[in-house]
Amino acid sequence: MLDSYPEFQLRLPHGGPSARGRLLSETGPNGSQKMVVLAGSPARPEVVPSFPERTPSSHRLRERLIADGAIRETATRPGWLEVVQDVECNSPSAAGDILMGRGCNGWLEWKTADGRPLADFLDQVWSGPSRAWLVRSPHSSGPDLFRRAWLPDGRVSLAAVRLRPDVAQGVSKDQLRTFVEQDYESTALYTEKVQLVEELHAFFSRMRPGDTVCAVSDGRLYAGEITGNVEQRIAEDGSRILWRPVEWGGDDGFPLKELPEELRQKVSVRHDVVDLTTVKAIVDGLGVTDKELVEEAQADGAGASVEPLAVIARREVELPEPTEVLREKLHVHSQEWLQEVRQLLDDEKQLIFYGPPGTGKTFLAQELAEFFGGGREQVELVQFHPSYSYEDFFEGFRPREDPGTHQVAFRLTAGPLREFAELARREGNRHIPHFLVIDEINRANLAKVFGELYFLLEYRDRSIQLTYSDEDFFLPRNLFIIGTMNTADRSIALVDAAMRRRFAFVELSPRIEPTRGLLRCWLKAKERDSEPADLLEALNARIDDPDFQVGPSYLMKPGVYREGGLERTWRTKILPLLEEHHYGEGVDSEGRYGLPALRKALASRPSPPEPGEGPGSE
Repeated sequence: MLDSYPEFQLRLPHGGPSARGRLLSETGPNGSQKMVVLAGSPARPEVVPSFPERTPSSHRLRERLIADGAIRETATRPGWLEVVQDVECNSPSAAGDILMGRGCNGWLEWKTADGRPLADFLDQVWSGPSRAWLVRSPHSSGPDLFRRAWLPDGRVSLAAVRLRPDVAQGVSKDQLRTFVEQDYESTALYTEKVQLVEELHAFFSRMRPGDTVCAVSDGRLYAGEITGNVEQRIAEDGSRILWRPVEWGGDDGFPLKELPEELRQKVSVRHDVVDLTTVKAIVDGLGVTDKELVEEAQADGAGASVEPLAVIARREVELPEPTEVLREKLHVHSQEWLQEVRQLLDDEKQLIFYGPPGTGKTFLAQELAEFFGGGREQVELVQFHPSYSYEDFFEGFRPREDPGTHQVAFRLTAGPLREFAELARREGNRHIPHFLVIDEINRANLAKVFGELYFLLEYRDRSIQLTYSDEDFFLPRNLFIIGTMNTADRSIALVDAAMRRRFAFVELSPRIEPTRGLLRCWLKAKERDSEPADLLEALNARIDDPDFQVGPSYLMKPGVYREGGLERTWRTKILPLLEEHHYGEGVDSEGRYGLPALRKALASRPSPPEPGEGPGSE
C-alpha cells in the first residue's frame, strides 16, 4: 500500500542529498508502521562510533544490506553509498538509521517536500519535539520484568488492572479522571487515583512513537525508542495491561551510580511513569563521547561554534579559581584561604560564615558568590528573621488578588528558593554556578524553614515529594548556598547536628585571619593612618568573650574618616554594642572601651625596637 501516504524525504548530513521513502499501513513486529526506503536513495558511507551500541538492530540491518549488495557504492553519487533496491524497514526510525549511520527519530526527520514531518500523518496527536520517559516495572509482576519480558519482547508495559477496555489512545485527562473514579471507586485511595490518572494519561496520550523511554533493572538504566501505539492485553488473572512497543538500544545499560547527577535525581522519583524530558539531552548523550556528539551536530548542519545540548547538559559545574585581583579587592591575607573556601563549596555546596558583628560576613558572601557565579545575575539574597517560615522560603498558600474579579483568594505561591532553583535548572544554565546567600541564617527556626529540604541539602542526587504541591523536587547540582551567622545574636552552639552535617562552617573572627589583619590591610591600601587598626586591636584585647569582639567593618566606611567621624562611630556604633553585652553587670563601658582609655593605653605601650637596636646591638 505504497500510495496510502505521500512520499517522504530525508536530508543526509553535511548538506548531503535527500533519500526517499514511503510509509506503509502494515505494522512490523515491534508494533510500528513499516517504511520502505526507495531505490536510488543515497546513504552515508560511514557510521558514528556509537552506532553499533546505541542502535544494534539497525546497525546489523545496515551491515547485512551492504553485505548483500542492496547498499553499495555507485558512480552516480561519488562519495556516497546508494540503495539500489527498495528496502523494507520495521519503522521510520530504522529506515533513517541505515541511511544516516546513526540513531534517527524517523517520525520527525522524514518530511514531505513541503516540510511536514511524517508524524503529522499518524492518527495520534503530535505536537512539539520528542520527549523522554521513565517507566518502572511493578513489583507485583515478579522479579526483573525488564529482563524477563520487556527487553526480549521489545516492549514496555503499565498495569491498568481495573480500567475499562474501551479507553482509546489520545483520551483526555478529564475523561480518564472520570473513568478512574468509576472503575477504581473503592479499591484505591484519593492520592492513588490522582497519580494513576497522571500515569495513564502519559501512557495513552502523551507518549508517542519516536519518544525515548528508559527503564531501570538491577542498578542499571536502559534506554530505547517507542516505536508504536498503545496495545491492551489481558493477563492470565484477567487484569488489564497496557503495552507500548519499544526498540531497546542494547543489552548492557548504564550503571545508575555513574549517571550525571541531574539524571539520577529524576530517576529517583518513585512513580511508575516519570517525564524525563527536561533531562532528555543527557539521556541522548549516554554512551557517546563529546567529540561524537559535536561531529553528529555538525553533520546535521550545526555551526562549528554551536555545542550540542547533550554536551552542555553533562558539563561539570566548575567554580573559577580565585585570582590575585579578587584577593586584593577583598583585602584577604592569602590566596590559600580563598582556595579553601572554593574547595569547601565545591565539596559541600553549602557553607556558613560565622562570627561576631562587623566581620564582613555578608560582604564576603556576596562578593564570593558573584565571583564564583560569574555575575550578580546568578546571585539571590534572602534574609532570615524569627517569623520566617517554610511558606516564605519555599512555597505556601498566600493571599492573591484576581486581576479580573479583584477578589482575594489563597493561591500556591513559590518562594525565593524554589524560584531560584527553577532558574538554575533551566536549559543552558545547568553548568553555571548559582548562589543563594542567606543572611542571618540562625535568626530563623531552621527546622521549620527548611522542612523536608533538609534531606536534599545532603542528598543532592535524590528527589522528594513536596508538602503543598505534591510535586517531585530536587536541588540542582549548580545551586550553592552561602549563609551568614552572627554569633553575638545567637550562639553557634544552638545549631543542631543536622545543620552542622549539611554545611561547612568558616569562622570570621577578629582573632584569626582573614579578619584579624583586614582593617590594617584596608588602611594601607587606602593610604590612611594605622591608628584605627591599633585601636580596634586594643579594644578586642579587652573583650573576654570572642563572640562579642568587634569586627573591622565598622571602621571601613567613608564617614569614619571625615572630621570627628572616628569618635562619632565609636560613640554611636561600638559602645552601644558593648553596653548591651554588659547589660546589668555594672561595667563602665566608656572607661573601659572608650577612645580616651584606649589611646592612653596605646601611648603607654613600649614602642617596638627600631632595626639595629635591641639586645645584641652595638
